[in-house]
Amino acid sequence: MDSPGQLRVGLLGYGLAGAAFHAPLIEAEPRTRLEAVVTGSAQRAEQVRREHPDARVHARAEQLFERAAELDLVVVATPNSSHAELARRAIEAGLPVVVDKPLTPSLEQARELIVLARERGVLLTVFQNRRWDSDMLTLGGVLEAGELGEVHRFESRFERWVPTPKDSWRDSGGPEDAAGVLYDLGSHLIDQATQLFGGVESVYAEMRTLRSGVEADDDTFVALEHSNGVLSHLWTGKLAAQCGPRFRVLGDRGAFTKYGTDPQEAALRSGGLPGDPGWGVEPAKTRAVVGVGSETRSLPGEPGRYQDFYAGVASALESGSAAPVAVEDAARGLAIIEAARRSARNRSVEKPVDHGVSAAES
Repeated sequence: MDSPGQLRVGLLGYGLAGAAFHAPLIEAEPRTRLEAVVTGSAQRAEQVRREHPDARVHARAEQLFERAAELDLVVVATPNSSHAELARRAIEAGLPVVVDKPLTPSLEQARELIVLARERGVLLTVFQNRRWDSDMLTLGGVLEAGELGEVHRFESRFERWVPTPKDSWRDSGGPEDAAGVLYDLGSHLIDQATQLFGGVESVYAEMRTLRSGVEADDDTFVALEHSNGVLSHLWTGKLAAQCGPRFRVLGDRGAFTKYGTDPQEAALRSGGLPGDPGWGVEPAKTRAVVGVGSETRSLPGEPGRYQDFYAGVASALESGSAAPVAVEDAARGLAIIEAARRSARNRSVEKPVDHGVSAAES
């Protein structure tokens, strides 16, 4: 049953991002409803009709934009190479936009979208859901309480064991497609590091392609030197038969170590929703430990809250509050990604260049 005053959302794309993340979270937020979905796949169209029977289904983006007046928000969850064009069309139609990460394949495209959104006076934000991971929230609380003292090193990993490549643009595409693990999981690693420890002065990266038949990077390491002196070491790859700690944070008073990944993605993919019993709660066996040497304590995790993203979007549209993710943050993340690509190519240490992103804020 629709509620009066709900924000009507059009969703572009119904692959993993659209079906498992955006559609369920849109429906879980009381102030939003899924009005329309665009997918060119007949199989996915039937999936939409089963899972969201009240939503219209379009085969082409043009059909959605022809009925732009019937929408209050557009979500772009299509392959990365189409993000810039579809977001631009939504902005030109006067519609607020959520774009799945990464915002665009290039920083220059991101800057153009930021400028256009400001000119048209519409909301533009990016789905960086892993800001609301259980372990990210838990670590944020530990840092805020000063339990580790002055942090000097942050280690973070998103590793997978996928030895057989999938027939997907993520493995076969190039930088123009924003393919590979640096653009994919690396976008989350970089966003989390900069949220926790601020701006970045220099970037060093190693990028490799290990699996046969793959064109894009599938094993990448990035080192960031933050302006406050913290060093972030970030790993992401698809050929990790044993995974390292999700987080390892070293300070002059103690350390924080955490294994395992946030449970919300697995829950969403299996049909779970925010509000279900135990939503976002990690099992006791993967709790973080805090302390020095053998003098450590197990720390119950803060429940993960992916639902906070669309709650923040709804509040921003209703009251003009800040977007849940500043689009400039996403652009700075792309500046770091581009610096990492230069570093890996040139075997050099690089400085992120914002190409006028800061100027776009004013």
